Amino acid sequence: MAPRVRVLVVDDSAVVRRMLTDILSRDPEVEVLGAAPNATVALRRLRETPPDVVTLDVEMPDVTGLELLTLIHAEAPKLPVIMFSALTQRAASTTLDALARGASDYVTKPSGAGSREAAEEHIREQLIPKIKTLGRQRPTLLAARPPAPPRPRATTSAEPFELVAVGASTGGPNALSTVFGRLPHGLLVPFVLVQHMPPLFTRLLAERLSATGPVPVREAQHGELLVPGEMLIAPGDFHLRVVRDGLKLRAELSQEPQENSCRPAVDVLFRSVAKACGPRALGVVLTGMGQDGLKGCEALRAAGSPVVVQDEASSVVWGMPGAVARAGLADAVRPLDELAAEMSTRIAARMVRPGNSRPEVIDARH
Repeated sequence: MAPRVRVLVVDDSAVVRRMLTDILSRDPEVEVLGAAPNATVALRRLRETPPDVVTLDVEMPDVTGLELLTLIHAEAPKLPVIMFSALTQRAASTTLDALARGASDYVTKPSGAGSREAAEEHIREQLIPKIKTLGRQRPTLLAARPPAPPRPRATTSAEPFELVAVGASTGGPNALSTVFGRLPHGLLVPFVLVQHMPPLFTRLLAERLSATGPVPVREAQHGELLVPGEMLIAPGDFHLRVVRDGLKLRAELSQEPQENSCRPAVDVLFRSVAKACGPRALGVVLTGMGQDGLKGCEALRAAGSPVVVQDEASSVVWGMPGAVARAGLADAVRPLDELAAEMSTRIAARMVRPGNSRPEVIDARH
């Protein structure tokens, strides 16, 4: 049996500390090393008995959650930290700042859950799987696991791409900032994105991504047209689909049941892209926990569209991209710092110059 994942809980609220400790302690695979009400106690416990993962309140009264995150990583640079965030604009903004500073993931507090039982269920479903996954990300587990050779596609195409579809989860905000910050100007193809995030967080993420690179990003609205050179992100708690409207593509939102315990779900988006675009789409899967996107990539590959995924060494969690790679559905497996070039080259190779009837290879660096 694998050793239990050791957790340090840091929260200024005695009620929250007690609730988290009680719920986590009931799981036989988790060991709570202690609960700290402030930075001083947290750092002392960190030094006395190093944990495998820390849960950290976003809003602390003395030393802020961001400041304490910096102090924790000064002591233990590789220690996974999961931010525990209220579902407010200020907390969401701070959480995104924490992710940019090296926090591994976040979970929203169960405000408005309606009952203690519902609050506890939220923590069991949202927090415990992340604690187990991140707490077991030992260096010995990160040895390269080669992906399976790509499966043959049903069809191939030299036609220009109509769309680039991207899926991400744990570690996604930083990965997206890196990739879209490095894309060149002039890639006149629409982008659509599913990042596993709740409402409000997706809007703030869109604003931040817009500020990091040449591709404007905003939350999708039901029925709007996809515009070349822009990216639509699925709003939190809504599935995003792409549907064909003659020669155009439109966004369609719904609150149909979750898939893979997610809404939005990557599989929902990718399946719709395969149906709407056939071989004229590019699928991209970035770091993330679980296997959301695997079935969608099967649909993309069956339709003739290529798929590119992030490699294991550069992923916070190689769940989503790893599932695609191990299934032989990835046309390319690339480190994070090479993904923008990979995407750009593939897009540019199938762009059409004005006056040309056939796609022409273009140097995507210019």
